[in-house]
Amino acid sequence: MPVAQLSRNVGRATDGQMFTPLQLRAARVLASWSREDLADASGTAAETVQGFEARGSDPKRSTLIAWRNALAKAGVEFTEETAEHGPGVRLRKGR
Repeated sequence: MPVAQLSRNVGRATDGQMFTPLQLRAARVLASWSREDLADASGTAAETVQGFEARGSDPKRSTLIAWRNALAKAGVEFTEETAEHGPGVRLRKGR
């Protein structure tokens, strides 16, 4: 399934922002985290992270929120798609 299609199928996190499997993978890279690190930090299973990133599985909303919150504590922010740019991730200064 193309990433563009996956991004339309992903659930919403706490503040209404969406993220794609590609954004999650990029967020882990920015945090220097493995799938296992994200799973440990979020209280989820590494297999669930892998399924979402590789196949675009449909995790529970609570899982998406847990991932987003864990990555936020590591200084990662998800950015929304705009007319000029696709969805992305970035690091906060002073993390």
